Amino acid sequence: QVHLVESGGGLVQPGGSLRLSCTASGFSLDYSSIGWFRQAPGKEREGVSCLSVTGKRTYYADSVKGRFTISRGNDKNTIYLQMNNLKPEDTAVYYCATDPDLGCAVVSGLWGQGTQVAVSS
Repeated sequence: QVHLVESGGGLVQPGGSLRLSCTASGFSLDYSSIGWFRQAPGKEREGVSCLSVTGKRTYYADSVKGRFTISRGNDKNTIYLQMNNLKPEDTAVYYCATDPDLGCAVVSGLWGQGTQVAVSS
């Protein structure tokens, strides 16, 4: 059975950092474009960051540029989202997904179950 599992969410103060992980089970992420998405209460899900299969193309939402970094793990089945200088508006459920489009808007692959990130003092 193939699935994605996110971890690393939690409560953090403004200005703090978190690293989210997404681990694939039953398949390798080495052959997929990958992405992180988030959904805040009362808002639509949005693309946060996406990375192409080759790693040569990345997408970051304007709201996270310079603060978030997407990367692949060396084990070929984990991806990460390093989030620095977190703001209250980053509060959301974060999801990883495979095979997002180049605009980090449409996903044709798998979704994880999500991990909650809360930024509050």
